[in-house]
Amino acid sequence: MADYDNRIIRGQAGVEAGAIDAGLRAYMLRVYNYMLVGLVLTGLTSYSFYSMSVTTDPAGAAMTLRNGVMLTSFGVTLFASPLQWLFMLAPLGAVLFINFRLQKMSVGGAQLAFWVFAGLMGVSLSTIFMVYAGGSIAEVFFITAAAFGGLSLYGYTTQRDLSAMGSFLIMGVWGLFIAMIVNMFMQSPMIMWIVSVLGVGIFAGLTAYDTQRIKEMYSANDDGTLSGKKAIMGALALYLDFINMFIFLLQLVGNRR
Repeated sequence: MADYDNRIIRGQAGVEAGAIDAGLRAYMLRVYNYMLVGLVLTGLTSYSFYSMSVTTDPAGAAMTLRNGVMLTSFGVTLFASPLQWLFMLAPLGAVLFINFRLQKMSVGGAQLAFWVFAGLMGVSLSTIFMVYAGGSIAEVFFITAAAFGGLSLYGYTTQRDLSAMGSFLIMGVWGLFIAMIVNMFMQSPMIMWIVSVLGVGIFAGLTAYDTQRIKEMYSANDDGTLSGKKAIMGALALYLDFINMFIFLLQLVGNRR
């Protein structure tokens, strides 16, 4: 009788573990889907705004940049007027808004905020098409995607606790931010190269760390609202890891116009 009861208990435990595994896979798939849609939205917005900002017709050009790129009137407003600072800082404002207001948002509101952020990031990143060749941008994007996939898979499957590494890397992000602010005034190519190398390494590590953290955030007891908000925050973290790794890698190996 005791042996029969033990088999029942083990069977129930197996069913519960299977349900948790299925729930975790669905949750992580939701995170990656949000992130992917965000990246697509950023890419489409970025290229659309670039296309509206440049022209190959000298008669329609309002300004010509040093690298020969001719800007339309819209492009001058976007990239050569004081409004450029608004578009540059808007994604940061959107991230802060999401982080501070998430608990009071509905899942639909949090999704909308994430899509708005992804679109604003696309506007901010549209300048890369003026600086780097299109083929080089595509090549670096696919390199970043391959690296991100491997690093995220490692973070998901490893049994090693990455929390200590994550704390160190987050400190590194602040160091990068300070170095970039300083280099805005110094304009040193060497400092920019060092920052780019460190940036690739730091956000590569954060990709694995954030994936593990997002996985550990999952709970089978979460209701739909809490689970949805966790998925959006997870997607935002991985999105930022991908975008930053892509930008720093592009600065290192991208072919300039």
